[in-house]
Formats: sequence, C-alpha cells, structure tokens
Amino acid sequence: MRRRPIDRADGPSGLDAPPPASASRLWSDHLGRWSTRSLQILILLTLVSVVIFALVQVKLVVIPVLIATILAAALSPVVMWLRRHGMKPIIATWITLIAALVIIGGIVTLIVFAVRGQWDSLATAAVSGFEDLRDYLSHLQLPIDTIDWDSVVASVQGFLTSSQFGSGAIAGVSAAAEVVTGALLVFVLLFFFLKDGDVIWNFFLRPFRGERLARGKRIGHTAVRTLGGYVRGTAIVALVDATGIGVGLAIIGVPLALPLAVIVFFTSFIPLVGATLAGVLAALVALFTNGIGAAVWVVIIVVAVNQLEGNFLQPVVMAQSLKLHPLVILVALTVGTILGGIVGAILSVPIAAVGWAVLKTWNPPQSPAGLGRGGPPTATSTPVA
Repeated sequence: MRRRPIDRADGPSGLDAPPPASASRLWSDHLGRWSTRSLQILILLTLVSVVIFALVQVKLVVIPVLIATILAAALSPVVMWLRRHGMKPIIATWITLIAALVIIGGIVTLIVFAVRGQWDSLATAAVSGFEDLRDYLSHLQLPIDTIDWDSVVASVQGFLTSSQFGSGAIAGVSAAAEVVTGALLVFVLLFFFLKDGDVIWNFFLRPFRGERLARGKRIGHTAVRTLGGYVRGTAIVALVDATGIGVGLAIIGVPLALPLAVIVFFTSFIPLVGATLAGVLAALVALFTNGIGAAVWVVIIVVAVNQLEGNFLQPVVMAQSLKLHPLVILVALTVGTILGGIVGAILSVPIAAVGWAVLKTWNPPQSPAGLGRGGPPTATSTPVA
C-alpha cells in the first residue's frame, strides 16, 4: 500500500491539521449574529433614506396625495351615509364636495369682508400701538434711543425696491403657482378617493390571497378609521379653541377677531404648538391695537381655553383616534417640519398615528403573536379612501 507523503503542515504525528473555520461558523457566534443584525439595520435605514429622498423630490405630488387621503377619510362617513340612503356614488361625492366648498368659501368670504372693513382702523391702531410700545421700552433703559429708525425705514424701502426683493417676489409667484396646482390636484384626487376609494383599494389587494388579503383589509379599515377620527376630533377641538378665543377677542374689542379665530382654528391642527402660536399672534394684535392690558387679558383667555381643551375636551374627543406619547408627537412634528415645512408639520402626526395603529393590527386578533384587539373586518370594512 502506498504511503501518503508527510506534509510540512501536518503535526508531529503526521495527522492532518484542523480545518479552518468555515464562514457559517464565523457568522453563527454572538459577534456574527450582532454583525448580521447591524448590517440588516443599516440596509433598512439606507432603503428608508432613499425612499424619503425620492418622495421629497416629488413632494408636489406626494403632499396633495396625502392631503386628499386624509380629507377623504374625514369625509367618507358622509359619502357612505348618502350611498346607504340610495344615492349613486358620483352624486353622493358631488354633494359632499359642494357642501365642503360652500362652507370653506363662506368662511373665506367672511374673513375678506372683516379684513376690508377694519383694515384702515387696524393700520392706524397698529402705528399708535407701535409708538406706545417704543415709549414703554424706552422707560426700561434699553438701548432703544440708539437705534436710527429713519435708517431702518430707509433700509426696508431700499430692500423693497432692490433686485433681491424682485427675485423673491418671482419666487413667491412660483410658490403661489405650485400652491394652486397642488390645490387642483387635491380636489381631483379627493373626488376620486371619495367616489372610488373602495374600488381603488380592492385593486391594490388583487395580488393577495388568504391571510395577506385579510391583513390588507385590516390595514385599510384601520387607516381610514384612524385618519378620519383624527381629523374629525381635531376639528372639534379646533372649533372649541377658535370659538372661545374669538369670543374673548370680540368682548375685549380686539380688531379682526373673526380672522384671528379662523387662524386659531387652522393652527390647532398642528399639535402642541399650533394653538399657542395663534394665541401669541392674537396677543400681539391686541398689544398693538388695544394696549398692554388687553394683551394680558388675551393671554389669560388663551391659557384658559388651552387648559380646558387639554384637560377635558382632548382626552374625550381624541382618545380613540390618537394614542401617541407627546414625545412621539414632538419627534413627528420635527421630522415633518424638516421634510415638508408647515404642511409636513400638519401631516406628520396623523401619519404617525396611522403607522402605530397599523402596527397594532398587523397580525390577526386570534394569533398568539397578534397585537390587534379588534375583531376581523367585515365585508363592509373596505376603506372608502
């Protein structure tokens, strides 16, 4: 029998050396598992970053789609109620849209007439209030007298006639054109979401069967319920804030009480900070037009209304539609503001609420690992938007 020659790599006894560790062994220990998980997290973060970057580049389309989806979720009960009473989907949709446009148009008309009727007196009162504030600050021994107000006015006038202001005005016209385009796109999308939202969602669910199909129906039903409840609840809270602050401003005699109340209503859709910013604006208007005493009373009214809303109204109205920790809301507001400005700040919180609600209903209720608590969707739970 032929003897195998002894290799130098063999041990003293001539036996083979232990084989090198395989790649599977390197990735199966603790460090390998941590490295695998870290690599997966990095890949996921990279994918999310790429998707967010792509969405930001086409935000002129993405933002109208999100706004139309949220509005459709809020108006869907009206459309469904009309459809259950025998109306065709297209007629129910047009009735809902026309009613919404009439309400919004009436509010805008009231604001325009209120501003036009009080503009002259507001401008005069603002100049007088500015002079009173300037005199008040001068008594505090602040370096107000060292400011050359004539040069400040000249600088402002120079900026208004400069090419920089002209380029800014052109940019403003471009932004206005984008706003008009986005508003038209929102209207068209809202029409089709209200009319054919269930058909559109069923079209996206066609490739799925079994549990995946049931999960898609649960997600759609949960998203519509969460978005609609959030918008309707926020609208109720905003209406109470606007009514309370508006009535207080009217009693004190602050000009433009109605437009300021409308501003309070819309800014209340920005959680945590919206109503506060609107209250600060109302206090400034009262300061410049009615004096420091009126501004103090406005601040008291704003604080009282916010406390009433935060401690009594919001927990009842928003309990079933938005269950997020204030820290999560703050982070969502920050991210939304960075990505989409004011519109992003308004849309970020409902999107975060929908994401959390979908996560809780991802698995079926009967599953041991299920996070959802609600029953399985019925045949009528297909989303309208």
